[in-house]
Amino acid sequence: MADDTLAVADRQLRDQVTARLARFARREASGAGTAAAVILGITELGFGAAVDGLPRHDQWQAAPALLLTRRPKTMRRHAGQWALPGGRVDAGESVLQAGLRELQEEVGLQVGPEAVLGRLDDFVTDSGFVMTPLVVWLGTARELVLAPEEVASAHRIPLAELQRPDAPRLDAIDDSPHPVLRMPIGTDSIATPTAALLFQFAEVCLADRQTRVGHYAQPHFARR
Repeated sequence: MADDTLAVADRQLRDQVTARLARFARREASGAGTAAAVILGITELGFGAAVDGLPRHDQWQAAPALLLTRRPKTMRRHAGQWALPGGRVDAGESVLQAGLRELQEEVGLQVGPEAVLGRLDDFVTDSGFVMTPLVVWLGTARELVLAPEEVASAHRIPLAELQRPDAPRLDAIDDSPHPVLRMPIGTDSIATPTAALLFQFAEVCLADRQTRVGHYAQPHFARR
């Protein structure tokens, strides 16, 4: 695909996501826990580190993608799990400032507030956080600098992967009337809370549906 055609497609995607987020009546959950910001970062170009079940490409691919990370297996909490860049809001910070700071600290990407396309619903975790998801346009994001104490690897997951026919998967859990939502990625899967944010992103930004996810249960390992 020619560069000018790619540029047009990227602008169209960015405009589409911005418009759909502007129409979305997001829900806030202030005061329900420790404030945190997470980044749903859209990149213009395809694949990063390999994911089982997805093609591995040594060259940049013209496929819009979402940036996800894997946590190091040496971490005290949530070791080895899939994650979105982000973290707690420090004293004196806004959610926006915290999210962009965490993005730079974890994967070395520096973008301004103008790159933020909108927000999804706050999600209250069983571990005591109120996560505010910021949808951010990251451009090509060619050069990532990973913080090894927080990020073991970074992956560009094609947006089409979030709209697979078998997504989402709903698993019953013994202590909740609501199921745990999982999103299949390659041959792996991601559990709520991260999966719930991915699913709402796909529903609101890609499918233009006003879908809520705050009721989904979280697996026992995510509650620590």
